[in-house]
Amino acid sequence: MNEPPRDDLAKTQFQIEGMSCQACATRIEKVLNKKPAIESASVSFAGETLNVAYHPNQASIDQITEWVGKTGFTARPMIDNQIPQPIEQAMDWRLILIWLCMIPFLIGMAGMLVGQGMHWMPPLWLQFVLATLVQFGLAGPFYRSAWASIKGGLANMDVLVVIGTFTIWAYSTYIWFDSLGVNLADSSSFTLSWRDILHSHTAHIPVYFEAGVMIIAFVKLGKYLEQRTKKHSLNSINMLLELTPTTVERRVGSKSPDTDTTFEQVSLAQVHKGDVLRAKQGARVATDGIVVSGEGWCDESHLTGESVPVSKKVGDKVLAGAMIDNGSLNYQVTATGSETQLSDMVKALSEAQGSKADLARLADKVAAVFVPVVVMIALVTFGLTWWLTGAMDKAVLHAVSVLVIACPCALGLATPAAIMAGMGVAARNGVWFKDAQSLEVAGSIDTVVFDKTGTLTKGKPHIVASMMVNNQINSDDVLQLAASVEAHASHPLATAVVNAAAERDITLLAASQVDVVAGMGIQANVEGFGLVKVGTAEFTGLKLPKQLPKAWVIASTIAVSVEDMPLGIFALADELKPESLEAVQTLKADGLEVVLLSGDKPTVVSHVAEQLGIIVAHGDLKPRDKSQWIEHYQQLGHKVAMVGDGVNDAPAMATAYASFAMLDGTEVAKHSASARLMGHSIMQVHSGVDIAQATVRNIKQNLFFAFIYNCLGIPLAAFGLLNPMIAAAAMALSSISVLMNALRLTRYKV
Repeated sequence: MNEPPRDDLAKTQFQIEGMSCQACATRIEKVLNKKPAIESASVSFAGETLNVAYHPNQASIDQITEWVGKTGFTARPMIDNQIPQPIEQAMDWRLILIWLCMIPFLIGMAGMLVGQGMHWMPPLWLQFVLATLVQFGLAGPFYRSAWASIKGGLANMDVLVVIGTFTIWAYSTYIWFDSLGVNLADSSSFTLSWRDILHSHTAHIPVYFEAGVMIIAFVKLGKYLEQRTKKHSLNSINMLLELTPTTVERRVGSKSPDTDTTFEQVSLAQVHKGDVLRAKQGARVATDGIVVSGEGWCDESHLTGESVPVSKKVGDKVLAGAMIDNGSLNYQVTATGSETQLSDMVKALSEAQGSKADLARLADKVAAVFVPVVVMIALVTFGLTWWLTGAMDKAVLHAVSVLVIACPCALGLATPAAIMAGMGVAARNGVWFKDAQSLEVAGSIDTVVFDKTGTLTKGKPHIVASMMVNNQINSDDVLQLAASVEAHASHPLATAVVNAAAERDITLLAASQVDVVAGMGIQANVEGFGLVKVGTAEFTGLKLPKQLPKAWVIASTIAVSVEDMPLGIFALADELKPESLEAVQTLKADGLEVVLLSGDKPTVVSHVAEQLGIIVAHGDLKPRDKSQWIEHYQQLGHKVAMVGDGVNDAPAMATAYASFAMLDGTEVAKHSASARLMGHSIMQVHSGVDIAQATVRNIKQNLFFAFIYNCLGIPLAAFGLLNPMIAAAAMALSSISVLMNALRLTRYKV
């Protein structure tokens, strides 16, 4: 399911400025994806980002920026070696002036509400001046966006706003001039004096200048509130960026950890690798580093999702953004800027939030054809209303109401807004989803498959028994051979063998031509001995007695042979993680089926499954067997998530519908997984699934709100039950309501 990245592709993320609705994002994607140099382009309207995979020998970042510019938008590449800074959303001066222009209309409407009719409305000349100023001056961005959209071949929300408000302005201007006796088709009729214009009365003249102004005001306000919500509430990246201090205490002079010197206040930008910084109680760690003096407790929940503070002493690693709960630390900088784990998380979260879920692609397809369809509905509404009632003003207002109420903003925000919020919550709980699709599929799984060693167990087994082929063979000599070969492997059992040799002060021998046989073991040429195989009894050709003590039955085993002559076997016992039972029970309580698949021998797997209450458990499985089992289960209609940590889990992870890699897992496993667990607790699997399910529910709620809003709003507007001003307010409210519903996710508790 998860394909590795192509070696000849480069990936870059851009910040996009100027988008007004999902149709804008669709237009950028359409233009870029037509370019031969572009492998894929995905735009997030909610995140205002563009993710591009392209061939660097055919296109450059500057060229991609230019292509986006031709669609009417501005693209700024996010530079890898810099951490982006949070942008404050300032109040648009145009919005302030538009609402100032609307004050006279609001006063007049208030008078109408208290029964004063049209007497409180400003004179027609002032209405015309204010409406013209708003329409052709302050609403300029709407016109520019609409024109760029039409040139790009796709109509966006601003096209609807421009058509609707210009129609109202033109119609009202025509009615006003007609009431003054001016024939716009005959220039000789322009003989009015200023006195005639200034004394033209509002009463009994059906003009709607206030409607056009209010539509633009409400849409502009809705966009501003939408931007603030997206940037300040939904986007967790800004919160992460604020975790690092802007100034730090740096040791003056010697960088030796044992030298006591003074500290100076400097900006974080002045800090370099090798500098020694001080973090006191209540302060945050500024960079990744190694503790050189002092002791303390660090809260690293922003990266691991584990809220329990971790003890830090000399030699321990500290991470940028961690809070010093107690104590004081001096640490030597090992990574700065984009090299820190915090920066890596920011980049990963930004890329993931900018990707698209399948539900978002469905909404994109609807939004792409939505505007032309709405324009047709508005034209039909205008024609039928005029034909049935004979009232031009009524036909115009009904058509404009349809145009305004049908804005596809809420539809475009429904999925990406929930994805942004869900990604942020997952990251705070120590689960990093690779992309939006990974989050979406994790929310619809019904089966969770666990590997055993290093996943449900601590992954730190120790030798509890040994058995040699005959009494003349020294177990330490066999252990020396095993450890010399296993030193080249990363499996927990291999680490246990190497650690056991170190505890007994056994010197390792030189090994060459190392070959890992997946699911079986490892072999190498050991100096002075020849080919040494370490792995399963079958791999080494060792035959075990049929009757074995219980310790051997429930233990993992590692057999050793030299030149295909079996020497002996070691029994290694591993302990369950304290939270494994709770994690399995919680997943089962949520209605998920839990399965255990392991390469360990069946007796060990059955014993672990019995302890955890897992009914379906299979042992003695090779990597291909695991992936085939998952593939078979998915063919039966199940949606399976795989949880593992080793090389032998990678094929199963790639086959599974969704997958989770443990923190201490191999790079191959992490690459194959659709999500990474950044803490040591297996409970984070439940957290990831729970948050994903909540996100999918939120997406469906948002899509329902968006679709039902348009399904109800358009007919009401067509039948004249909504005037344009109410339609504009309702349109703005629909986008805000979708964002507010997505915002609930940011407060979600697992």
